[in-house]
Amino acid sequence: MYFPVAGIEVNPLVPPLVAFAISLFTSMGGVSGAFLLLPFQVSVLGFTTPAVSSTNQLFNIVAIPSGVYRYIKEGRMLWPLTWIVIIGTLPGVLVGAIVRIKYLPDPKNFKLFAGLVLLYMGGRLLKTLAFTPKNGDTPTTEERFQQRHKQQAQAAVSEAASCEHLSCVTVRQWTPTRLVYDFYGETFTVNGVGLMALSLVVGMVGGVYGIGGGAIIAPFLVSFFGLPVYTVAGAALMGTFVTSVAGVIFYQLLAPHYPGMVIAPDWLLGFLFGIGGFAGMYCGARLQKFVPAGFIKWILVVCLLFTASTYILNFLF
Repeated sequence: MYFPVAGIEVNPLVPPLVAFAISLFTSMGGVSGAFLLLPFQVSVLGFTTPAVSSTNQLFNIVAIPSGVYRYIKEGRMLWPLTWIVIIGTLPGVLVGAIVRIKYLPDPKNFKLFAGLVLLYMGGRLLKTLAFTPKNGDTPTTEERFQQRHKQQAQAAVSEAASCEHLSCVTVRQWTPTRLVYDFYGETFTVNGVGLMALSLVVGMVGGVYGIGGGAIIAPFLVSFFGLPVYTVAGAALMGTFVTSVAGVIFYQLLAPHYPGMVIAPDWLLGFLFGIGGFAGMYCGARLQKFVPAGFIKWILVVCLLFTASTYILNFLF
């Protein structure tokens, strides 16, 4: 099947199948999988124009709602964190779109930019996983949460009963500068101003890359702010969804001003990727509570470092 906007020909079954496989695992860590779909489109399919960024964001729009729905249903959608991320990343995504079009239209330069960003994020999360000493034999909040749900699954406890106990997040305080919430018997505090400033930078990078920022903000929330991955995944996905909507609209509006460049998304290709991502994210969000947090984090590390090394090597060689 030929896709005229992307200028590529591919079997229509390939995009949804690839998107499903990627999103199934990455959605467990609050990442849509768009950051892995982009190198697939660029390196495998040969889609290299700036329109690949907007097409990637279109994938987010179609795919993310299913994962968000699951996190809302299970009581693990931390809405204040979601709004902090959105307020910070939204203006950054719009600035990033302009930077992508004006300064990084060359795929080679774009790969180097994206590779360095993802390398930093992957390295930071790897440091947390591999070199942070464990506090004796005391299980972490994430470990206790995962063990609890494994026991509940074996005992056939209903989802409603599990959510009624400790599995849901409970917001204790939310001000413009501070967010405090409880999860599984522990209290977590977030600096709202610091996170918003970080989200602005992340939004710019996400706008350039075409991922909405979720692939970057989720590891930061886990490694830098020390928040449980079970509580940030839904917020990161929802933030990615909203900023992707703005990104696609912005790219579409800019397209007439750059007649010699393909900027607007390939709607059909993005929709096919989105269908697979929709199914993959639902399954990933549904299975997340039964998967060890460490395993989820290692998935993020491998994905980040693999993509980063591929981009940097492509630039150098």
